[in-house]
Amino acid sequence: MQWLELEGAVNARDLGGTPTEDGGEISGRRLLRSDNLQGLTPADIKVLVDDLGLTTVVDLRGTPEVTREGPGPLTAVEAVRHHHFSVLPEAGDATDAAADDPGDALYANRGREKVLARFPDNVMTSLYLGYLEDRPESIVAALRTIASAPGAALVHCAAGKDRTGVVTAFALTVAGVGRDEVIADYAVSGERIGRILARLRGSATYAADLDKRPDDDDHRPKAETMRLFLDQVDQRYGGVRAWLAANGFGESDAEALRDKLLR
Repeated sequence: MQWLELEGAVNARDLGGTPTEDGGEISGRRLLRSDNLQGLTPADIKVLVDDLGLTTVVDLRGTPEVTREGPGPLTAVEAVRHHHFSVLPEAGDATDAAADDPGDALYANRGREKVLARFPDNVMTSLYLGYLEDRPESIVAALRTIASAPGAALVHCAAGKDRTGVVTAFALTVAGVGRDEVIADYAVSGERIGRILARLRGSATYAADLDKRPDDDDHRPKAETMRLFLDQVDQRYGGVRAWLAANGFGESDAEALRDKLLR
């Protein structure tokens, strides 16, 4: 993993170099992940497009976020294709800035009790399981888009830690990365949580939600959350690959994703 030191995004990294269980590693300039891209500068775009070969953006934000934030700087670059796959229920004004609170608008249409009933021991694990229940087609489409990208693919949401964390965890797992490495990649976003949240507080889209939970540590991704989530995927669905297969992401899709990330 290599941090990308951009001026307009603080949780951006190239997952190249992440080791696989068979002694290989994820190739560089294949899969990037980031927080919101709205603040990218011309210098950032040069790094992403010219230096890293970015051709494909996978945007996991909800429709209300995309609408409120408006077109980002990368949308003006003809060489970069943008794909929007929300993993949230398309109801209310959901953002992942408030995702830690199951009583907010994110799941108002589902009910707090139903959300927590998925996995009462960990709110964030419960919400991640909700991505699988509510929007399986978006997760599958995101992985197929990564696999078919002609150059580097970049996955992002708002903070780049929750929705992005789940999709990249699935991509790495399919590519043969071991669980401990997958969890470590998820948790490393915590190193920059203060800077991530400071950026989001500068946006009217996210500031009000963050004001409800002012303690930055409340939003820090914790290794135990991802470990519990992946354990639950094992117990409920037979594992990441089995869940994907049950939702139409077959062996040919998995092979295409492995080819993209490893060769």
